[in-house]
Amino acid sequence: MVRGKTQMKRIENATSRQVTFSKRRNGLLKKAFELSVLCDADVALIIFSPRGKLYEFASYSMHETIERYQKHVKETQANNSLSEHNTQQLKHEAESMMKKIEQLETSKRKLLGDDLGSCNIEELQQLERQLERSVNIIRARKMQVYKHQIDHLKQKGKALAVENAMLSEKVGNKTQQRGSNEERAIRTSAEISEVSDVETELFIGPPETRNKRVS
Repeated sequence: MVRGKTQMKRIENATSRQVTFSKRRNGLLKKAFELSVLCDADVALIIFSPRGKLYEFASYSMHETIERYQKHVKETQANNSLSEHNTQQLKHEAESMMKKIEQLETSKRKLLGDDLGSCNIEELQQLERQLERSVNIIRARKMQVYKHQIDHLKQKGKALAVENAMLSEKVGNKTQQRGSNEERAIRTSAEISEVSDVETELFIGPPETRNKRVS
């Protein structure tokens, strides 16, 4: 015969309720013992009957297991409390950052000349002072950039002047060398001319006969 499904509600009949308690209590104690042996788990089971009678099972020590449980509960509660505190703090910081971002966006729009209708005289004067400070900072930075560029151009001009002097010196040396070569060529040509004026006629005989012949 197929066993029907037990409804999860209080058994009204006292006798049936006591019988069911005894059976299921023993089965629960047996399962707790099997779980501790098979899985090497630290198991503690406490059961109070409807009349207040205590039934318990502990795989190691009921007292130490209860202390371990209480310590774990305290640590869990502390961690949960800390986590909740951190969550609240992060939420508060996020809200603060959102407000700051909104304020910065509003200030940015006002600096750009938008949404000025709601500004009073003091706020407008403050915006004016901020813009003046910004303009002064921009001008100072611009002058610094100009000065840097001028110094760079001066250094480049000096380098070009040095390079020009070196090239001029090389050109002067080549011109001087060319003049020396031309002067040397002129002297050589003159010497050749002098040598060509010397008599080169061949004559055999005493010098006196040569002189008579020349005259």
